Amino acid sequence: MQSLRRKSLWVALSASWLLLILLGVFPLLRPAVPPRPQPGASPGWPRWLDAELLQSFSQPEEPTEDAPPCPRSPHGGHCTWGTCFDTSRCRDGLKVFVYPAAGPTSEMHHRVTAFLEGSRYGTSSPAEACLLLFLPSGGCSPEPPHWNSGSNHLVLSLHSAPCPWASQLGQAMVAGPSPKVDTFRPGFDVALPVLPEAHPLRGRAPGQLWQHSPQPGLALLAVAEKMGRWRPADVHSPPVGWDRHCEQDSGAEPTLPGERPPNATFCLIPGHRTEAWRFLQALQAGCIPVLLSPCWELPFSEVIDWTKAAIIVDDRLPLQVLAALQEMSPARVLTLRQQTQFLWDAYFSSVEKVIWTTLEIIQDRFFGAPTHPSLLWNSPPGALLARPTFSLSPQEFPFYHLQLGSRPEGRFSTLIWVGPPGQAPLKLIQAVAGSQHCAQILVLWSSDRPVPSRWPETAVPLTVIEGRRKVSDRFFPYSGISTDAILSLDAHTNLSTSEVDFAFSVWQSFPERMVGFLTCSHFWDEARGGWGYTAEMANEFSMVLSTAAFYHRYYHTLFTHSLPKALRTLADEAPTCVDVLMNFLVAAVTKLPPIKVPYGKQPLGAAALAPGGPGPEPQPSAPDCINQMAAEFGHMPLVSSRVRLDPVLFKDPVSVQRKKYRSLEKP
Repeated sequence: MQSLRRKSLWVALSASWLLLILLGVFPLLRPAVPPRPQPGASPGWPRWLDAELLQSFSQPEEPTEDAPPCPRSPHGGHCTWGTCFDTSRCRDGLKVFVYPAAGPTSEMHHRVTAFLEGSRYGTSSPAEACLLLFLPSGGCSPEPPHWNSGSNHLVLSLHSAPCPWASQLGQAMVAGPSPKVDTFRPGFDVALPVLPEAHPLRGRAPGQLWQHSPQPGLALLAVAEKMGRWRPADVHSPPVGWDRHCEQDSGAEPTLPGERPPNATFCLIPGHRTEAWRFLQALQAGCIPVLLSPCWELPFSEVIDWTKAAIIVDDRLPLQVLAALQEMSPARVLTLRQQTQFLWDAYFSSVEKVIWTTLEIIQDRFFGAPTHPSLLWNSPPGALLARPTFSLSPQEFPFYHLQLGSRPEGRFSTLIWVGPPGQAPLKLIQAVAGSQHCAQILVLWSSDRPVPSRWPETAVPLTVIEGRRKVSDRFFPYSGISTDAILSLDAHTNLSTSEVDFAFSVWQSFPERMVGFLTCSHFWDEARGGWGYTAEMANEFSMVLSTAAFYHRYYHTLFTHSLPKALRTLADEAPTCVDVLMNFLVAAVTKLPPIKVPYGKQPLGAAALAPGGPGPEPQPSAPDCINQMAAEFGHMPLVSSRVRLDPVLFKDPVSVQRKKYRSLEKP
C-alpha cells in the first residue's frame, strides 16, 4: 500500500513538472488569457490606455467572450511617408499650393482657401509647391489637374468624406474627420475632428468649463443618446443599448445638434464612428470623454497624447468602468479636465487652428523624427506657438521651466530704440550698464541725425546698429542678442539701476510674461460699440509699455514670423499701436496678464509714448488699432490685472539700510 502511494505521488509530481516545461517552452499551449496590447497593434481584449487608473481590471481572471476588434487593413496600397511622398520637392520647406475651386463653393470654402493662400506656407505656383492641397467642395469635384497618382497631394476634407473618385487615392494623403481604423494609414494620413458647420474660422470658440472641480449634486456621468441628447446616468447600472461592433457603422455623420453636454464630469461615448462628433462636443464642455472601444481614429493622434485628456476603455466591462470612475481621485479629475480645455483651445477651437495643426504635423515628418517634442504638443501653449525655427529644445522657450525644473539664466540684453530727434541716451546707458545682470547693450539708431562718434565707456559690450528702420523692427529677432531676457527701452525712458535689477528679478520668476513699469488698460465702449484703451492711471491694467519692459526674446520670433503682415504694417504706420500689438501677442500666447513693477519717478516722455495718449480719449491721429487687432485675432486676448509686485520692505517704516532696493522710494 505504501509503495502504491509513493508511486502515485511520483506520477503526480512528474506530470506537474512536465506541464510546467511545456508551458515554458511552447507558449501556444498556455491558457487563453488576454495578452497585453502591444504599442501600435490592433486593440485586443481589453484595451486599457489608462492602465494606471484601471489597473485592477486590466487582467481579470474570467474574461468574457472576445468581441471582434476594430480591423486595420491596408488602404491605398502600403503607402508610408518614406515610400509615397517625394521630399526632394521640399528643399525650400513646406510650400503649399491650393487648387482653385472648380465650381460653386461655400463661403467657408472660399475663406479657407484665401487663408491658406495668404499664409506663410502658401505659393501660387504648383511647380514650386512641396504639397498640393485639394479641398473637396460641395458635390463632387473633378480630379485635380496635377494629380499624378496623388503624389505629394493632401486631400483636406473638413466636413465630409472625399469624392467617390478618391476611393482609390493612391499616393495622396487624406486629412478627414474621424477616419475609420480600417482605412486610416498611420504616419501618412491625418485624423481630423468632426467640425460643426458653424465652427469659427478664426479666433477661438471658448471652452465651456467654468469650474474645474465638480459641485456636489451634479451628475458624475452623462451618456450619449440618440437625437444628439445627453442623459445623466445612474452609476449603479450599466450603460447599455448600443451595438459595439465596428463593421456596423453607417459611415456618415449626422447633422450636429446644438445641445451641449450637461455639466457632468465624464461623458460616455459609444465607439461607433457616427458618434465621433460627440467627442469634440465633450472636449469643449470640459466633460472628460470616456470612449468605449472606438473604431475611429482620434484627432491628431500622431502627436496628441489622449491618455492625458480622455479615457479609452473596453465596452464589455461597464460596471467595472463605472466603479473606477467613481474611485478616481479629485486631483486626477482636475488634471484631465484642465487638459481638455488646453487641447480644445490650442488645436480645435477654430478651423484655422485645425488646418495649422495638420500642416505642422506634415512639416514635422520632413525631419524623420518629430520636430516638436511631445512636451510641446501636450503642454501649454501648444506646438503651434512653439516654432521649431527658434529651437528644438523645450528649455529654450519661456513656457516650460516649471515642468523641466529649470530657471532662466541670470543675464539680460538691453535693446534701446533711438528715434527722432536722435539724442543719445547717455544717462540711460550708464544706469543699465551698472546692473550686475546686464550682459550687453544694443542701440537701434533710427534717426536722420548722424550717429555720435563717442559713447560712454561701459563694463558691458555696447553695439550700435545704424539705419532708418520701421517701428516694428524693434521686435526683430536680431542674431546679436545673446540672452533669453530682453530689456526693451526707449531713448526717452529714465530708469535707475535698482529699478532695472528688481524688475529683472521679477521676470526671472515669470519668464513667459511681460514685466513693465508703465501700464495701459483696455475697456469696452458701449457708445462706440467697440474697444478702447487708455493710459490713465487706474486700479486695473492689461498692457505694459514696451518702452520700458522685460520679456523673453522668443516673442521677437513670434512677432516677426507669426503675426499677419497686415498687423505689422499697421504698427509701422501708427507707432502708437506697436505696444498694443506686442501685448496682444503675449496675452494670446500665455492667456495671462502682464506684471507691473514700481518705479521711483515718472519716466521722461512716458505720457507721449502711451497708446492713445493720456486720458480716456484716444489721440485723434491714432488709428483704431485695438479694434483692428481684435478683428484680426478673432477675439480679445488681453487679460486685466489688479496686482503690482513690490520689493519686500517697500515703503515700510524701517531703516533704509535694511532695504535692498532703496532708490525705488526716492522722490
